[in-house]
Formats: sequence, structure tokens, C-alpha cells
Amino acid sequence: MPKFISETGFRFLWITIIAIVLDQWTKLAVVDAMYLGQSSQILPFFNLTYVHNYGAAFSILYDAGGWQRYFLSAVALIVSIVILWWLYKSTKKQVLMCVAFAFILGGAIGNLIDRVLYGYVIDFLDFYIQTYHWPAFNVADSSIFIGAALLILDMIINKDEDQNEQ
Repeated sequence: MPKFISETGFRFLWITIIAIVLDQWTKLAVVDAMYLGQSSQILPFFNLTYVHNYGAAFSILYDAGGWQRYFLSAVALIVSIVILWWLYKSTKKQVLMCVAFAFILGGAIGNLIDRVLYGYVIDFLDFYIQTYHWPAFNVADSSIFIGAALLILDMIINKDEDQNEQ
């Protein structure tokens, strides 16, 4: 394996690839099996509900007139480039941080693919309690959430190491 992969966070890009493939595969499965707006109850607190999200997280900017597609795509692209740079610059011992960034990168690219191809993001995971529904989301969003949680965990676990380096 080339040194720029084995000695950097690039060694975790397989997580990114799995996140992208799983995200796109599940979205295509939903589009093939459901019509827009269709909802199927799976559990008493979980539906598969096929929706288009023209905005960002929680449908922020969904009705902004179309410019949000390009803005959010540019943000995702910039974030992806920055994460790739961080992964390249990371050391071999920064495992948890690199895994976190790999998850975030997979989610960012998964949703970027949707925005570029369709102009919206395909969401379908719908959790709820009685009549309160959490905004629908997808595997890419889940990947971003997992990555963010791992980054927080990394900051807690490696707090002493970071302070010793200063």
C-alpha cells in the first residue's frame, strides 16, 4: 500500500466508499419501490416515507427559490475537500478522528450526488412518537451524524493529548 495511504487518514476511505454506496443503493431502492409521498409503517415508531428535501438539514432553506441547490452543493464540495486535506495531514495515531471524518465525508458526498443529479436529496427514514415526526433523513445523514458523534468522542478522549501538544 502506498505510504500516503497507509500513513494517513486515507487508510479509512473504505468507510467513505461504503457509506456512499449504501446511501445511494438505499435511495435507489426507495425510488424504485415507492412513489413520492408514500409512507409505509415498519414499526410503531418508524415509517419508510419517500420525500424530496430541497433544503439542508431539517429542510432548512427548502423553499428558498432554487439557489440553495448550488449553495449547498458548493458547501458540500468545499467540506469534502477540507476533510480530504485533514485526512491526508493526519498522523497514523489519529484513528478515531480519521474514522469520524471518513463517515462525514461519505455522508457529504452521498447527499452531494443527489443535489447534483436531481436538485434535491432523497430522504426516507421517518421516526416518530405519536404525532410528532422527526424530519425524514437518509443513510448519508446518518453517516454524518455518526461522524459528528465520533468527533465529539475523539475530543473528549483525546483532550489531554491535545493540551499536551500545545
